[in-house]
Amino acid sequence: MKLQDIPKLKHTNSDNFFLLCGPCAIENEDMAFRIAERVLEISNTLEIPYIFKGSFRKANRSRIDSFTGIGDEKALEILAKVSEKFDVPTVTDIHEVSDAAKAAQYVDVLQIPAFLVRQTDLVVAAAKTGKVVNLKKGQFMSPEAMKHAVQKVKDAGSDKAWITDRGTMFGYQDMIVDFRGIPTMREFAPTVLDVTHSLQQPNQSAGVTGGRPDMIETIARAGIVNNVDGIFIETHFDPANAKSDGANMLHLDNLEGLMTNLVAIRKLVNTL
Repeated sequence: MKLQDIPKLKHTNSDNFFLLCGPCAIENEDMAFRIAERVLEISNTLEIPYIFKGSFRKANRSRIDSFTGIGDEKALEILAKVSEKFDVPTVTDIHEVSDAAKAAQYVDVLQIPAFLVRQTDLVVAAAKTGKVVNLKKGQFMSPEAMKHAVQKVKDAGSDKAWITDRGTMFGYQDMIVDFRGIPTMREFAPTVLDVTHSLQQPNQSAGVTGGRPDMIETIARAGIVNNVDGIFIETHFDPANAKSDGANMLHLDNLEGLMTNLVAIRKLVNTL
């Protein structure tokens, strides 16, 4: 899978990592535009290939009263508007087989959530759309096991697969990133590090996931040093009031400094 094959993706000839970045969930058009515009400014300045991320629906929630979305079609249309207005590719996650063909009409990359990456029918349906399939490593899976998820995409007739590490369960309420897995998974497909979800603290007694956003730069730096192909970061201009995953998001105001540091580290790594 070559980055050059993704429509609208710029700076693919740079030596930088690529970036999947945006809000956890699409809340409304204004917030999506505001985040996309700022991230695009930063990525263009630093020549980072950029894909806007936003979930059109949040199906995996701890509580039934948690925010799940503004409506599938409305959110997908906003993703399409982001792509058109800012001339960037987009990625969203899917949860059911029927979501694959529906979402593929609006976005460039289909993401398989970590909890669902073993669902063969879902992975195959995504692959058959012809879109890039971003396979999130299950929190319960070894890096070595992800070769089988990638093989499902290939067996469905596509070579457009990525793997994204989003941490491994560490006890009941914490996640840990095993950086030994990055070179292992890069043998199977281009590998992304999901920095913000790796810092979740799930299964809290209140039914709302916690997080450690203070550790975002630590995890991101380690990923760049270990040669990840891409970085995944959820960001918001008001994380405290975000409707989903605000506890582990990066504040939008802090993104430029982080990206500047990561680009500098990647340049240094490339000289070694």
